Amino acid sequence: MDAGAADDEVRVLTITGAGGKSFASGSDLAEVLHRDFKKALEPIVQGLADKLERTPKPTIAAIDGICMGGGLEVALGCDLRIATPKSRFATPEGKLGIIPGGGATARLPRIVGRGWGMEMLLMGEPIDAERALQIGLITRIVEAQSLILEAQRMAEHLAGFAPFVPRTMKAMVHFGMEASLASALMFEKYAQGALVQTQDKVEGITAFLDKRAPNFKGK
Repeated sequence: MDAGAADDEVRVLTITGAGGKSFASGSDLAEVLHRDFKKALEPIVQGLADKLERTPKPTIAAIDGICMGGGLEVALGCDLRIATPKSRFATPEGKLGIIPGGGATARLPRIVGRGWGMEMLLMGEPIDAERALQIGLITRIVEAQSLILEAQRMAEHLAGFAPFVPRTMKAMVHFGMEASLASALMFEKYAQGALVQTQDKVEGITAFLDKRAPNFKGK
């Protein structure tokens, strides 16, 4: 994650599991059994999710199979989540006498809303890909054999934008989720004002009018 975020040649970051069985099934329960308060405060999953969320680059989670506990929390840190039909999602920590520690109590309700956030967190029951799509936890269902190809297609699509666009859009959404509506709208106008002064804006509009592909420079 750090290497990809620091590499200027990398425009989009995509994460996935081994596939077929799981994206990530959560913590090693043998380790959790002996986890104390100090260990619980270490930002392992929460730290990775934060990095995925805070990097200016768009992030995609390509999910195939079980996506539960800490695995779901890592996926929640991504900007986009796509999954195969057999994928399953849950926050089962309550059944183990603990609560999520990787950000689910904060991110899940923000993504799916308070009602479904409470349903998943309190009940701890798995939901399938169709339900995940309905509640906005994922945005696309893709057959397993096409999952990585679709993630690559999405990444290439995002990489084709002017470099300032995805990072500014991402920053605006994060700010808007925390700020008042009036503050978010004002900040959006200032951000748009900055982008309309870029060379890439001129190139983007000119290319559209000329019916050709744009050649963005990140300037």
